[in-house]
Amino acid sequence: MKTIDSHPILPCAVAGKWEKRFLKNESAEWVAMRKAGEKIAEGIVADFEEIGGLPANARLLVLVGKGHNGGDALLAARWLLKKYPKATADVFLFFGGSALRPLARRSFEELFGTAGKRCRKIEFRGLKAESASYDLCLDGVFGFQFRPPMDKTTGKSIAWVNANPRIRFRAAIDLPSGVSEISDKQPFRADFTYATGIVKSPVVADTNGSKVGRLRYLDLGFFQERNLKANQRVLMRKLLEPIAQLRSSQSDKRTFGHLCLVGGSHSYPGAIMLAVRAALRSGVGLVTAFVPETLVGQYAATHPEVMWVGCSLNNAGGLSSNCLLILRERLKRTTAMLVGPGLGADPESIELVRRIASEVEVPILLDADALRSEIIDALKKKPFICTPHAGEFKRIEPALYSGDKFTKPRGVLVLKGPLTHITDGKVTYYSPFGGPVLARGGSGDMLAGLIGGLLAQSPDDPLLAACRGLVWHGIAADLLARTHGQVAVENSQLLEQLGPALQSPHARTTHGATGVHGPERPA
Repeated sequence: MKTIDSHPILPCAVAGKWEKRFLKNESAEWVAMRKAGEKIAEGIVADFEEIGGLPANARLLVLVGKGHNGGDALLAARWLLKKYPKATADVFLFFGGSALRPLARRSFEELFGTAGKRCRKIEFRGLKAESASYDLCLDGVFGFQFRPPMDKTTGKSIAWVNANPRIRFRAAIDLPSGVSEISDKQPFRADFTYATGIVKSPVVADTNGSKVGRLRYLDLGFFQERNLKANQRVLMRKLLEPIAQLRSSQSDKRTFGHLCLVGGSHSYPGAIMLAVRAALRSGVGLVTAFVPETLVGQYAATHPEVMWVGCSLNNAGGLSSNCLLILRERLKRTTAMLVGPGLGADPESIELVRRIASEVEVPILLDADALRSEIIDALKKKPFICTPHAGEFKRIEPALYSGDKFTKPRGVLVLKGPLTHITDGKVTYYSPFGGPVLARGGSGDMLAGLIGGLLAQSPDDPLLAACRGLVWHGIAADLLARTHGQVAVENSQLLEQLGPALQSPHARTTHGATGVHGPERPA
């Protein structure tokens, strides 16, 4: 099993100790703060593309506390004002200038020294009276050492910012102000949270999802020389580097695996096609798809490179049990299976999949209507991946968990949600890539096809296939939203971003948020 490229997610107290060990003196802290400010600004510029890009004359609101988070926000604002000469910034020092710690004060002086009259200090009274509109609000009031409750004045100020409909983009530095191990009742509500250096545990807690918004992880080099064991980890873009390299000149189609897909029905003819198309983009060598016989001609005309196998339909319009006989003849040369997209929920189709699960010897990915407890139980100790959203997870949870313990030692759970995460029962991996552009029918089918194709290429490592597929899918979604926006897109356009996702400078620079959010489960 290969190492999963990831960095630890740490409780706040542990993260604080680690940062002190890494940042040994004020000079090292300043270098890290400047790097953080630049990366935050770059991330904001990239993410702002989803709503048309940061305007040249952007108005910034910078919320500053006493310490390093405030300094990071000020340095990010400095970078943005330098890049956009017509932009302006209002700086709200929550506790006054005299309360600024040395490096935060230095950041403040650098911002005003660079931008001059394009910056101004404001008070809450003036802010509220002005009822100002801002393109961007940078939250740097409190860090991870925050303990509730906020004082009334601070609470009112943050509540006003949260409620102001004329702020287009809210960005939290490291974690939203008021969110920590114990959070305030009314914390800052971010659209994006840019975790700097270390992702802190409260950021990935399901209860904080609506405050955190979309997670971005900014690697400042804390874990380059030495890693740290943790049962929660954040996935890195580096996972994609091996599949972006040159392939061997001595390879052929069998070198890259053979994926077998089973799905489709009279009621849901499109889902299996989306899964097949994503599988083809995964780099897998061979694809065989078992689908309703009435669809084979149309499908083969669209994608002749796939081996389409027609199966008879039952009275409910799903695959009949006769499909198993055809499958048995062809399974000998496959390296992985994907079952479920468009299958339908009629009893005969479900029983067919249960029998497939009991007989198949290769790793299997279960998706959509194949996500049933009786099907997972039929796998016994065979390797598998399952890809439920929150509703499907409730259906299969009894087959995967006993209390809080994940009971399937060879299983991998991909729980789709706004912060999609993966667990093998030992470690939980969170993907900071993707976003609301994925909140439409068909995105899960394409994720299943992509992971299935990767599983066929590395059948001995289902966890790697799942993590790699999730990162790839999420980065492609980020590129789609930045190119075409979040709204006026068709989901299949995601497929056209899978190639650029392996090469895009944006994907290299920015670590992004996932897909669709489900309930938090212990590793």
